[in-house]
Amino acid sequence: MSTTDKPPFRADHVGSLLRPPALTQARAEFKAGRLDAAGLRAAEDAAILDVIELQRSAGLQTVTDGEFRRTSWHMDFIYQLDGISQVQGESLHVQFKNEQGTYDYAPPAMRVAGKVGLGHTIFADAFTFLREHAHPEQTPKLTIPSPSMVHYRGGNASIDRDVYPEVDAFWTDLATAYTQEMKALHELGCRYLQLDDTSLAYVNDPAQREHIQAIGGDPEHLHEQYIEVMNRVLAEKPADMVMTTHLCRGNNQSMWAAEGGYDFVAEALFGNLNVDGYFLEFDDERSGTFEPLRFLPKGHKRVILGIVTTKRPELEDKDMLKRRIEEAARYVDINQLGISGQCGFSSTEEGNNLTIDEQKAKLELIVQVAQEVWGS
Repeated sequence: MSTTDKPPFRADHVGSLLRPPALTQARAEFKAGRLDAAGLRAAEDAAILDVIELQRSAGLQTVTDGEFRRTSWHMDFIYQLDGISQVQGESLHVQFKNEQGTYDYAPPAMRVAGKVGLGHTIFADAFTFLREHAHPEQTPKLTIPSPSMVHYRGGNASIDRDVYPEVDAFWTDLATAYTQEMKALHELGCRYLQLDDTSLAYVNDPAQREHIQAIGGDPEHLHEQYIEVMNRVLAEKPADMVMTTHLCRGNNQSMWAAEGGYDFVAEALFGNLNVDGYFLEFDDERSGTFEPLRFLPKGHKRVILGIVTTKRPELEDKDMLKRRIEEAARYVDINQLGISGQCGFSSTEEGNNLTIDEQKAKLELIVQVAQEVWGS
């Protein structure tokens, strides 16, 4: 049995990668006013060329730019949408945690202060650089936050009612903007686009559903609303474009924010969301069991099992990973499965608590396991 030449691949990765020290230093110099935009761009270009080679040498077919031009995996995109404003002095506090303790994170806040639209193709230059420098055997992937991420943090309360007296009009404009973005990226040569989404994983956590209710939402059906809006965009997907989604429960400097299996959303997520593949977090017990995968319909859809953690440097045992794939195959055809890291390595510019060499070892392990399970 051979690997496929169409993404998502048997061995794949979510998208973000650890920033090298030279890039971190350049970004700090830029923020301090000691480096101009051209200097920062040159540092980003050099780092991206290196990370393209890192992915090739690890044996991956997917290549991203590691999100090296971003501070945050999602807000760098969302703030570029027309109608979205950054709010000063108003912010939701998210408590991230791990075995060592907790971290109270105040993410940048936003408000829908005008009509949502797409004034320019977001990340066009970033994708073009990646496409032009990828090796022929590499498939460039771009990651962008899903439409639901524009809504989830503040809910309907973050939408100016003078602009959108009826929230349905907001959803229509948001879906239109995303459809335009998708088609514009396709024109640039993008054939592998990923919608990153924490909300559809967060809502599995009862504490998150309490938060939804507190900001005036419907915790029992919000995920269905998000899936319906995503499907409006996916309905316009070009035939030769692969679109996946990644779900996780938060990823910030090796910490997480939410817990719980996929049970609450599984039937709608797997049965109704019209993506080609799912990157799902399954690296420890807080992500639940593989049982919700039973709702995945037979066919072309693929689940990429995030069973290699990106939060810790210790390398997983290869036989353990194979056993976990076999366990998942009790609920879904093994030919619809693949393997990846459970999340990105650096959803924020600070990155998780690994070295670049430890990151590469994880990526190489993913490739080796995929070759041994599905063939090369």
